[in-house]
Amino acid sequence: MSRSSQGAEVIALDPARRARARSQAVTSADPAGPAPTARCGQPTRAGTPCRNLAGPGGTCRLHAAAPAGGTAAAAHVTALHARDRRPPVQQGDAAEAGGQPRGDHQRADVDAAIASALAFLRRRLTGDYEVDVYGFDRELTEQVLLPLFRPLYRSYWRVRSVGLERVPSDSGALLVANHSGTLPFDAIMTKVALLDEHPAHRHLRELAADLALRVPIVGPLARKTGNTLAHADDALRLLGDGELVGVWPEGFKGIGKPYRDRYKLQRFGRGGFVEVALRAQVPIIPVAIVGAEEIYPIVANSRFLARLFGLPYFPITWQFPLLGPLGLLPLPSRWIIEFGEPIDTTAYDPDDADDPMLIFELVDRVRDTIQQMLYRNLVERGPAF
Repeated sequence: MSRSSQGAEVIALDPARRARARSQAVTSADPAGPAPTARCGQPTRAGTPCRNLAGPGGTCRLHAAAPAGGTAAAAHVTALHARDRRPPVQQGDAAEAGGQPRGDHQRADVDAAIASALAFLRRRLTGDYEVDVYGFDRELTEQVLLPLFRPLYRSYWRVRSVGLERVPSDSGALLVANHSGTLPFDAIMTKVALLDEHPAHRHLRELAADLALRVPIVGPLARKTGNTLAHADDALRLLGDGELVGVWPEGFKGIGKPYRDRYKLQRFGRGGFVEVALRAQVPIIPVAIVGAEEIYPIVANSRFLARLFGLPYFPITWQFPLLGPLGLLPLPSRWIIEFGEPIDTTAYDPDDADDPMLIFELVDRVRDTIQQMLYRNLVERGPAF
């Protein structure tokens, strides 16, 4: 507060200056009164001194209204000063079991992950890892290769697996599935489903065409994940060892068929997979895969380019080559993978594998079963996207 040369009183407009002016006026009028800048000083919920202005009793209005009880009662009072407006600390956030902070647990997890990665690299560099006679590298598959496809399985295609309890947990079986999708993502998703969601976390050993295993980079990686050549001898040895063996009898005719023929099964070949199942005396499990047909809808097949590059087909899809490299991105369809009821082969003798009529009968039975499963799951799924 100040006076002009004419003696008129002028009050400062700035709030801080105005407060100081009033404080000085009160102090000069009553020097014995309590200092207006006195603070409450009682402990707050955060454990710091209260910064609210003190009243006549030496405390702020909030602490004056609180019941007696020392710091325990004052802990329930929230200070209004900005420095005291902090959220309460939850006990679960402050410490874990044994009093160890959660941050320490997180750091321990990170350290363990780094140690595991370094140990994995050391084994890779020193050759201290196991590969079976077919080239299957279990550790590389579980820790590096299949984790790359889990986001596709869980989030992008939202795969729902049904009937996994029908797949044996500790014995061999022959899984027979429909084939589609331009690229063999259906086989990869089936492998991920069995490893991640089957109670026994089983690996699927897939029988692949010779062309797929001869592709640079792709072929060696396919063998690392457990694929082997589609040959009866290899299949019999794997089944005899108690492995799950996967076969896609439609072959390139199924995976390269046009979109207008989606979910219409192609011919199942000569039935070699039935002969293998009969000789190995293992069940045949039909598998129906819905969703792969929509990821790369084929509208045409360039036979000229297929012959030029030595491929069984050269697909022209909705996306490729119109969108260039972007056309290689698959569409986010919704998937269902159903594992059907096993077809028992122990009712037949291994020598019945030489009976062509029985072979054709069982092939038709498996094919019709998968076709009906496809129709049923298409209705259940609804829209493709």
